[in-house]
Amino acid sequence: MGDFEQDTRLVGENGRYTATLSRDWEIWGPNGGYLASIALRAAGAEAAIQRPACFAGQFLHSADFAQVEIEVSAPRRGRRSEALSVVISQDAKPVLLALVRTACEGPGLEHDAAIAPAAPRPEDVPPTEDPPRHPFWRNLETHWIDPPPEAFDEMLESGRGLPPRRLSWHRFAPRALFDDPFLDAARSLLLIDTLTWPAASLPHPNSAFIAPNLDVTTWFHRSASQSDWLLVEHTSPVAEAGLMGTSGRVFDAAGRLIASGGAQLFCVPRPPEA
Repeated sequence: MGDFEQDTRLVGENGRYTATLSRDWEIWGPNGGYLASIALRAAGAEAAIQRPACFAGQFLHSADFAQVEIEVSAPRRGRRSEALSVVISQDAKPVLLALVRTACEGPGLEHDAAIAPAAPRPEDVPPTEDPPRHPFWRNLETHWIDPPPEAFDEMLESGRGLPPRRLSWHRFAPRALFDDPFLDAARSLLLIDTLTWPAASLPHPNSAFIAPNLDVTTWFHRSASQSDWLLVEHTSPVAEAGLMGTSGRVFDAAGRLIASGGAQLFCVPRPPEA
């Protein structure tokens, strides 16, 4: 089992850092949301305004489980908002390019029209007990709601697809909550990135393709620092000509919308081991 705080730690200062990628976050190689979380944390190390507002990242190359170099610059420094550019490289090759915006808290227009999807409490949903196919899933306590595990198993056996939507509760382990606002936001970022394929693949059981993320974008609406459980709804409204569009929303245990975003997936032939 990995530790989210320890496995995203940085070494360095003044915009230049290193991190070591842990195999505990493996899905088809280092998980993209894990890499994005390291980038978000690096932005936080340089941010004068300690409130992440949005993250937009592009995955450029696959990484290995080894040291990466991280460079952070600030294209904009403002009194109320700033923009931070993050480049993660490995062996002099760029792996991830990200832009992070921060924003001060302050007065402004307010409304909340977000409605959380109907879902049982996490304690009322059986946890996933099957051995995980990838080490990544040992880092989360996961309770699948829709489709339930039995419907997913039947889909694989029958070959009949399901609608491209997944609803699930997740709690990080061994630690679920973090004081660092960028690490707290990174929980939502990682989930929005990771749950794209589990939703988008549902209409296509036993497919000859997988679809890694080309990018991931997340807007952070409010802190979830008091909610160990996060409810994630992910959908894939369209897939065509090798691309699969996805969108996700993250709610806290009280039903408040915490973050939203999505990713574009790119279909590639399934390797034998995937």
